[in-house]
Amino acid sequence: MSEPRETTNIDRYGDAELPWSRAQSALSTPASPAITHFLGTCRPDGTPHAAGVGAQWLDGHLYFTSNPTTRKSRDLAVNPRCTISVRLPGIDLVLEGTAARATETETLERIAAAYRDGGWPAQVEGDALTAPFSAPSAGPPPWHVYRFTFDTVVGVATEEPYGATRWRF
Repeated sequence: MSEPRETTNIDRYGDAELPWSRAQSALSTPASPAITHFLGTCRPDGTPHAAGVGAQWLDGHLYFTSNPTTRKSRDLAVNPRCTISVRLPGIDLVLEGTAARATETETLERIAAAYRDGGWPAQVEGDALTAPFSAPSAGPPPWHVYRFTFDTVVGVATEEPYGATRWRF
């Protein structure tokens, strides 16, 4: 994961800019059912759509799953630009970027293993994941895996030291 190319302090109360390492550390926290990432997409007609997804942090990217027939997958097929918002311990983050299918066997195996570590019994089947159950918003199996690559992140600290910062990559 590279360092931000630009950091902007957007805190209006005089707090110092937040270090990227704080956001990165929070993103690296193992996924749990207590943390929901919200994916924001844009429908073909321009109206917004949001859905909760269970995301995994791996090698500087967030990964999430979705059946190809769901609204979010259909939106991403037309326009891969999207957002992911999440409240993590000590910091709220909004990430802007793009999502693309991940089909590499090694990546899928690592993502499935991370989901299993979090309690979801995901398995790789072909170029997707399967499991006996999933969140209703994911649609039925198989689930495509999407790699979310961000270019802008905004962080607002929810505990000391406080602050608000925008990072561009």
